[in-house]
Amino acid sequence: MHASAPIARESGIELEIGGMTCASCANRIERKLNKLDGVEATVNYATEKARVTVPAGYDPALLIAEVEKTGYTAALPSPPSRGSARGADGDAEAPDPELTSLRNRLIGSIVLTVPVIAMAMIPALQFTFWQWASLALAAPVIVWAAWPFHRAAWTNLTHGTATMDTLISMGTSVALLWSLYALFLGTAGAPGMTHPFELTIAPSDGAANIYLEVGAGVTMFILAGRYFEKRSKRRAGAALRALLELGAKEVSVLRDGAEARIPSDELLVGDEFVVRPGEKIATDGVVVSGTSAVDASMLTGESVPVEVGPGAAVTGATVNVGGRLVIRASRIGADTQLAQMARLVEDAQTGKAEVQRLADRISGVFVPIVIVIAVVTLGAWLGAGFPVAAAFTAAVAVLVIACPCALGLATPTALLVGTGRGAQMGVLIKGPEVLESTRKVDTVVLDKTGTVTTGRMTLVDAVVEPGADRAQLLRLAGALESASEHPIAQAIARGAAQEVGPLPAVEGFASVAGTGVQGIVDGSAVIVGREALLADWSQRLSPELAAAKARAEREGKTAVAVGWDGRARGVLLVADTVKPTSAEAIAGLREMGLTPVLLTGDNAAVAERIAAEVGIDEVIAEVLPQDKVDVVARLQREGRVVAMIGDGVNDAPALAQSDLGLAMGTGTDVAIEAADITLVRGDLRSAVDAIRLSRKTLSTIKTNLFWAFAYNTAAIPVAALGMLNPMLAGAAMAFSSVFVVGNSLRLRGFRSVASR
Repeated sequence: MHASAPIARESGIELEIGGMTCASCANRIERKLNKLDGVEATVNYATEKARVTVPAGYDPALLIAEVEKTGYTAALPSPPSRGSARGADGDAEAPDPELTSLRNRLIGSIVLTVPVIAMAMIPALQFTFWQWASLALAAPVIVWAAWPFHRAAWTNLTHGTATMDTLISMGTSVALLWSLYALFLGTAGAPGMTHPFELTIAPSDGAANIYLEVGAGVTMFILAGRYFEKRSKRRAGAALRALLELGAKEVSVLRDGAEARIPSDELLVGDEFVVRPGEKIATDGVVVSGTSAVDASMLTGESVPVEVGPGAAVTGATVNVGGRLVIRASRIGADTQLAQMARLVEDAQTGKAEVQRLADRISGVFVPIVIVIAVVTLGAWLGAGFPVAAAFTAAVAVLVIACPCALGLATPTALLVGTGRGAQMGVLIKGPEVLESTRKVDTVVLDKTGTVTTGRMTLVDAVVEPGADRAQLLRLAGALESASEHPIAQAIARGAAQEVGPLPAVEGFASVAGTGVQGIVDGSAVIVGREALLADWSQRLSPELAAAKARAEREGKTAVAVGWDGRARGVLLVADTVKPTSAEAIAGLREMGLTPVLLTGDNAAVAERIAAEVGIDEVIAEVLPQDKVDVVARLQREGRVVAMIGDGVNDAPALAQSDLGLAMGTGTDVAIEAADITLVRGDLRSAVDAIRLSRKTLSTIKTNLFWAFAYNTAAIPVAALGMLNPMLAGAAMAFSSVFVVGNSLRLRGFRSVASR
């Protein structure tokens, strides 16, 4: 970096990079861009994109020109096409020219190469002049099918660098040139020439050996590896493409009182639009009229539809499964939850973890070292007195075995699949460095309200005076409270309606500020509220009711007294209830060796009750919102590595302070912005999924890196010692890349704890 003064940054530029064939290509482009003043670039081989942070007003054309100077292509992303269908294999319908070209070259090389390999391996097939037939079949493979490798090698040479394509081009070209020499100037072209297929190298007359099967076979195997690697990378990104295509393509908007069908990207904030049963909701908004159930499973993984009515917020891409809704658009385009989710996923896939930076550094110096080893191998064999053919074969084997692609693909493919699978399950991982944090976490701090609990008051019990009727208590109290907008009143009304059915009408309703409500229900004068309000009407709680009320308040519940016709008849108990899955989630965290801690601003009695219900031993209660961050910092000073799970604005500083922040997607935008992982569902089990998936993805990366590195370090000496046929070396090299991608794709089978 040459910039010395602080520079005003903008959000950054994304470039689509073309022509990359291995991780060292990405490393070269990244180094070149980072030499520009004020530019910070990250190039990802797997996604074929560059994420560049530049000074405000920076011309993207300068970045594109710099990439093109390096021998590759670059372009700003084109806007996504609407309504694109998807293929059966998960690829987008739009053809990929590079994939098509690879497939055509692969098919051609298979047809031409299989007979060449068969003749070289099976002496019985070596008819008179078979070697010339091999030349006719192999030459198009080594020249035409391998042309992308030759072109890339030449481009690299003109820029004074070498990549994996340099190794392939050198190996196959030398195999062809040596075979031409042996056929035209040596003895290999003589009628009746035969030679056996050997896995190891033996001293021989170099002029009598041809290596056409090596050049053609290596080309075929590497093309196969490239094709399946490219196809797998597109499959690995399918989750992100599917996420982007979830939204509705058209919408019925209300204009001047009439419905008009328009593309959904023409919606404006404030527009009202109609959603009929079975249709997708076009964008984020608020219900203006109508009631229905909304299926958000494709976005959140939550299988139970959510009931919505006037005033309820709804999310774009969810499905209306009930009645007709009229919705006012509140967020459109890039501001919608769907677009933000897609952006989070893409950001995670474009970034690099520390382990990936190590792999990039290795692959950047790997190719020149391999070329040096190949030259030393050639010289050592010749210096030891072996025939030229033996020396040449060992050097070619070194060149083709040493592909650094498996090393470069180890991290990005696992990230692609892992973060994509997370998105499908409602777990959005912001960046690859997050994965490394999950490995070290040993303590999970949980906010209570909205995280462990529903965050909504619920009627949990009704205690009746001996001789009174519970159903009547709920009918009368529920009816009266239904006329009030107070959250506790609404909780009582909802709970009563669920238990006893439709509630009767209320007459003469009146609210007594701060103490309760009164009115006439079914001809009875009903009072619901504080004990003091009933006392004002000479309605005293019996000892049994008073004891029940005191016990409930000690447990942190809210007790509401009910009386009618001159007597106190019962007490209703209201509380913020634990989410049905919270206890299972806490158990899941413990299974992973994590210590859960409940952190809340509520009183100790409430916190202890909730903690006991879900199985948390450590409770920190009565904490002011601004002090939550101090609690997290104190735990860190004690040597703990802390993950924080929260959903509110007051949790945002603690989420940022923690080593790993997880925000409930049902919470505020501020909390989501401060977190490392967003849990789209309000289900705490998503936190278990997030940590399990992150650890599994990191484990996959490490497995990939180990095998890729071990493979290269072990195979090169074997090839240099002349113990590996170059054609088998090419097959093994291609297999190493396919193995890494295949191992990463296993993450697609990751299952949520909720589905077990």
